[in-house]
Amino acid sequence: MISNGNPGDPGAPIGGYSPATGAWVAANLAEGERVTGAERLRGGWTAEMRRLAVTGPGGERALVLRSFVTPFFVRHAPGLLAREADVLRLLAATDVPAASLVAVDATGAHCAHPSLLMSLLPGRVRLDGEDAGQRALLLAHQLVGIHGVRVPEASRPRAYQAWTSAERVTPPTSTRRPSLWERAVGVLRQAPPAYRGCFLHRDFHPGNVLFTGTGDGLRISGVVDWVETSWGPADLDVAHCSSALALLHGAHAGMRFADLYTAAGGTLDRDPAAQLYWRLLDALAFAPDAGKTGGPWRELGRTDLTPDVLADRLEDYVLALFDRYA
Repeated sequence: MISNGNPGDPGAPIGGYSPATGAWVAANLAEGERVTGAERLRGGWTAEMRRLAVTGPGGERALVLRSFVTPFFVRHAPGLLAREADVLRLLAATDVPAASLVAVDATGAHCAHPSLLMSLLPGRVRLDGEDAGQRALLLAHQLVGIHGVRVPEASRPRAYQAWTSAERVTPPTSTRRPSLWERAVGVLRQAPPAYRGCFLHRDFHPGNVLFTGTGDGLRISGVVDWVETSWGPADLDVAHCSSALALLHGAHAGMRFADLYTAAGGTLDRDPAAQLYWRLLDALAFAPDAGKTGGPWRELGRTDLTPDVLADRLEDYVLALFDRYA
């Protein structure tokens, strides 16, 4: 429950949150402002997201309330939300279209759940096939810009963390190519390649990017979800977006993204073996349950992305990686 901040009706429920969360939100609004409505945002699975309508002497504005509610993410919330708050403060002085931080309660000391309050960015997530090629080009240029963010050494985010390992990969039970998966796991048994680090979003993919317009007017209006921001190889961010594009639109879309990134001015490791390692390190993190990723995507209209379709696309993508880089 969220209180609307109206002194005449202090306990009026609006958004499905507790009075404690409502009081914290109200305390972090400008003088005279109050929450007049809340709407659940779809398309994510790590946190509950609400768009809050705020009204006050200066007019109307919208904020986003991000809360971690599942036990796993509540346990990790202090690090995740504190990192996101630091990153939003850092990006405020850059050209990266990120939200403005309003307040953060990373430990849940004041809210029912660990929460972060920020500005609402314009635009919407686009996962459909229309303008998909143009969106991929814009994603590549945006990622080059993110990797160019300068961070003093003392303020760098944590070093990247791998999301899988050779011991944790489980090939899909329906695989038609078991030897392909054995070969892929073998690549991950090698030591990570040496790399030149840069500022990484670490979870950059179409589901975390907002767009406005269509055709020639298509633009990126926001990049969200900075809880995994890290320091590491540009190849890893490119790999993650490539994996997502392969699942969304087919292996060819995933294979094309690295070329778009370098054409936009980005720099990747020139060693094909290193490129194969980073790309597989990300792709194999989706095995065996690529269908889990499709849940939020199906909520956003991609009902065609069934678990079987995603499993087949992941396997096709892994094969394409070996065809190109091995």
